[in-house]
Amino acid sequence: METKSFEQMMTHSKEILEKLMDQEITLEESVKLYEEGLGTIKNAQSLIEEAKAKISVIEKNMLGAER
Repeated sequence: METKSFEQMMTHSKEILEKLMDQEITLEESVKLYEEGLGTIKNAQSLIEEAKAKISVIEKNMLGAER
């Protein structure tokens, strides 16, 4: 499975949203896209949490180096 960047995930989420807004979409397709969208958003949130943790470590290291 290919690992997508945060930006790719956001683009994919927007594409899913556009498809969900199509009035011609079936209920089955809607449910499938909804599930896919939630998975994409969950993965993007994980990347955000990882980035926050890295930033926290960097800040602690920088503050420790200043002392």
